[in-house]
Amino acid sequence: MSIDGRGVQSVEVGGRILAALVKAGKPLMLRELATMADVAPAQAHAYLVSFRKLELVEQDAASGRYQLGPFALQLGIARLRSFDPLRLAAHAVVGFAEEVGLMVAIAVWGTHGPTIVQVQEGSDQVHVNVRTGTVFSITGTATGKVFAAFMPPKIIEAQLAEELRKGARIQGVGATTSRKELEAEVATVRQLGYATTESKPVTGINAIAAPVFDYSGQMQIAVTLIGPTGVLDVGPGSTDAKALLAFTQKLSTQLGYAPNVDEDDSQEEAGHAEIVAAPVTRRRRRA
Repeated sequence: MSIDGRGVQSVEVGGRILAALVKAGKPLMLRELATMADVAPAQAHAYLVSFRKLELVEQDAASGRYQLGPFALQLGIARLRSFDPLRLAAHAVVGFAEEVGLMVAIAVWGTHGPTIVQVQEGSDQVHVNVRTGTVFSITGTATGKVFAAFMPPKIIEAQLAEELRKGARIQGVGATTSRKELEAEVATVRQLGYATTESKPVTGINAIAAPVFDYSGQMQIAVTLIGPTGVLDVGPGSTDAKALLAFTQKLSTQLGYAPNVDEDDSQEEAGHAEIVAAPVTRRRRRA
């Protein structure tokens, strides 16, 4: 066993083997596993012997294939019990807002619909009245459209029906649209993996919102970038959209979310579009 400044190399190699099993999502033969972990089969076998003793890995007697064992499950459950989506996101958005230089808001599904629970200012100050407790409309905001696209319909239907019935008389932020228009917008949101608004509901202010999923595939929160029209780019595949998606993907992964790679064709239908990571670049202050 050798140790360098980055840690214990043998543990890192073992971690690659376990990570390969996680990524595969199915039992693997020794050679398949060794190839995915980029180690020799003999080396992989030595690690697997120890992992079996710890019950991190188990081997099917009939097929000889390896899969994660009961102790791996216990570790996963312990991780999930100790992780709160809001606490995780609350810490993370502080750095993210500083990196992108924009306002970042976290929203949950509340009694009256999408509700802001945290607002983090960026270096580029945004003059818009968004604060903790603000309720957004489902149809008239990027945040609301994300919930409409990725939350189970039975959860949002009652609030959506009430919103459409009241129209301009709703108390939440954002003007309502028709159900038909919302359905078309939701289809686009599911395809892109995020929702946008341009110069509305506040003139001169843009927004991009994306979902964060947990280990069960359930949407837990929405994270929304808010910025001036000339600063926040809401175009398809924009740098800002990619940065937000990279951020929300990381949060989802930390909550145990792992899209099934064998179901790429059905992801859009299920509302879990592929998320493309992008580097976050620090934004200059406007003069």
